[in-house]
Amino acid sequence: MDLLVGRMKRLMHPGLQRRTAVVVGAGPVGCLAALALAKQGWHVQLYDARPDPRLPSSKSAASLRSINLAISSRGIAALQAIDPAATTRFLETVIPMKGRMIHHLRGSQESQLYDTHGQCINSIDRGLLNEGLIDEVQAAHNVRVFFLHKLTTADFDRRVLSLRKSHPSGDEDVDVTFDLCIGADGSYSNVRRQLMRFIRMDYQQVYIPHEYIELKMPPARDSNGNILFPLDPNHLHIWPRSSFMLIALPNKDKSFTCTLFAPNAEFARLEDPTSALIWFKNQFPDAVPLIGERALLDDFKRNPRSPLIAIKANPYHYKDRVVILGDAAHSMVPFFGQGLNCGFEDVRVLDALMRCEHVDPLALAHGSGDSTDPNLARALQRYSESRHEDLVAICDLAMDNYVEMRHSVATPWYLFRRTLDQLFYAMSSHYRLTDGPLIPRDAFPSGSPAGWIPLYTMVTFRPDISYAAAKRKAEAQTRLVTALGWFTAVLGLSGLTIASLRMIRLVEKGV
Repeated sequence: MDLLVGRMKRLMHPGLQRRTAVVVGAGPVGCLAALALAKQGWHVQLYDARPDPRLPSSKSAASLRSINLAISSRGIAALQAIDPAATTRFLETVIPMKGRMIHHLRGSQESQLYDTHGQCINSIDRGLLNEGLIDEVQAAHNVRVFFLHKLTTADFDRRVLSLRKSHPSGDEDVDVTFDLCIGADGSYSNVRRQLMRFIRMDYQQVYIPHEYIELKMPPARDSNGNILFPLDPNHLHIWPRSSFMLIALPNKDKSFTCTLFAPNAEFARLEDPTSALIWFKNQFPDAVPLIGERALLDDFKRNPRSPLIAIKANPYHYKDRVVILGDAAHSMVPFFGQGLNCGFEDVRVLDALMRCEHVDPLALAHGSGDSTDPNLARALQRYSESRHEDLVAICDLAMDNYVEMRHSVATPWYLFRRTLDQLFYAMSSHYRLTDGPLIPRDAFPSGSPAGWIPLYTMVTFRPDISYAAAKRKAEAQTRLVTALGWFTAVLGLSGLTIASLRMIRLVEKGV
């Protein structure tokens, strides 16, 4: 309260003004970044090249290219840190998923719970989340939102963005000045491309040789005509088939959004409708009747095949002028369900660092781009330096998890390792489920958590453990399990050898 009063008094000073932060990209991460800056006291302008997604004309096109979002403790913790009231409203729209439901080729199903303490991930509609966040942003008195404004160039030294504003009668070029620019404009980020002109950015972009296509599983009906879920709604359903897989996530209208991930070569074999239907019946015999043959072929023909891209970059900022967040900085494949959660955590971490460095949204009017805020520059520098290891770790883990989801989940070794993980976790961990996700007070709190904790639990349900720390701990635990396996094998071999020698001696004695 004293800090707020102090800022109000300074705002009345004739030489002080509220600084302007410009956020490029009105997706979920950009909206949360705009909310965080607004709550700090900045004047915020949010720009997006697309039309307002809340308009009916925007919904049909967007619905063809969207993987359902899975929000878990890490993302929820970030939302709560920025806007607790909005978090409560969003959580009313989710469907909790307590585990994976594995659909084997012969039709049997196997439930694999995510956590022994009952923690869940949550299926949330991408559109509803994005639209709700835009509503929250527009409700803030110090935020303005501009759609149909596409970034063309940026001069971060002069603190000027050039954007092209779309009109029904024609386009118009506009220049926007700012004190801080946040780039949250996705995998093909214009802000990142402009940032590369000002810094020596290490940049890696990889398209994996797999694509995805979305299919719709409609609600079922009982004998009385009542609408039902066609599958158990409290599971993420997976049809693992070694080199490809089908997944299904529940929606509030009791439908499921299905996504087929497969190698490009596999998709190339399915151009003919007859071949495609035979292939689906052979590989997913229990899913085809639930989707419907005609709907399946229509969706397969109409919906686009989309690429899967992984992006790593470093650093993420330039001086005190600009920083990139979310997919603009670290696009990852979706197989750990952490894209949204990681992007939200980016915002929480940046917000915590700016507050830690006492970045003031009120400052003397600089009149040009030459002045530098040392506090803000330190906050952005700390963000790049400390966040990079975590972002590389989760990008790598997401890539590794594709193999687990499409193949390993159905193998005996995976089930054995999972049983050991849960056993050791129950024996050694003191962490228990709380009323809500644990919100770290610091940007990067826990270094090396105590006890045995499965990797999935650390990544998904422990926002107090950084991605890099989770990866290091999981690797150490894997080495221990491997060593235990060898030790057990040696003991077994030794026992077998001793028993064999005894048998030989008994035979030699004529027993």
